[in-house]
Amino acid sequence: MYRILIVEDDEGIAQGVEKQISGWGFEVRCVVDFRNVLGEFSAFDPQLVLLDIGLPFYNGYHWCSEIRKISNVPIIFLSSASDNMNIVMAMNMGGDDFITKPYDSNVLIAKIQALLRRTYDFSAAPAVMRHRGATLNMDDATLSFEGEKIDLTKNEYRILQALLEKKRKVVSRDSLMQKLWESDEFVDENTLTVNVTRLRKKLSAAGLEDFITTKVGMGYLIQ
Repeated sequence: MYRILIVEDDEGIAQGVEKQISGWGFEVRCVVDFRNVLGEFSAFDPQLVLLDIGLPFYNGYHWCSEIRKISNVPIIFLSSASDNMNIVMAMNMGGDDFITKPYDSNVLIAKIQALLRRTYDFSAAPAVMRHRGATLNMDDATLSFEGEKIDLTKNEYRILQALLEKKRKVVSRDSLMQKLWESDEFVDENTLTVNVTRLRKKLSAAGLEDFITTKVGMGYLIQ
């Protein structure tokens, strides 16, 4: 299920768009704090953004530019400001498409589906998992963040992969130990703790603070 973030300050329009596209099986969230659009973007980690130009505090161009600093997620501008200058500005700031309000809902859905298909459905695309601006590269078992590539040990890679596969859900310590060592032999639980601790230090040194959360007595999660 693709996640779509709506950045639209008109509550009626935002709810209308949310209802339209959620009916097609998408997971949809509307931004509520327009001072912290980037924070809500990082928390939701969407595969596509619908972005208005006229917003409180900072306009859509600003937030498009900020998102582009950490992500290549496709962005569709939705705006009634449809003159050529605004369309050119939207594309230059990193937008992928522009839809003029008022719009036909069928056109909106068609453009969303086409852009998602072009972005994510190519079999030749590299195998990656993304969260909070970080990219886990499954081809070479590395993590990329803010232009830097972080080398991972085999166990660190497997821990991140397991947690990202079940993002926002707790992964039990038993499940992680089984994935890491894949045997019925006894493994001291402290070994997993040591691996997670080392990984956390590596992530923190790269600027990814609190990337992994501990649920005492349950396991770990990324949220």
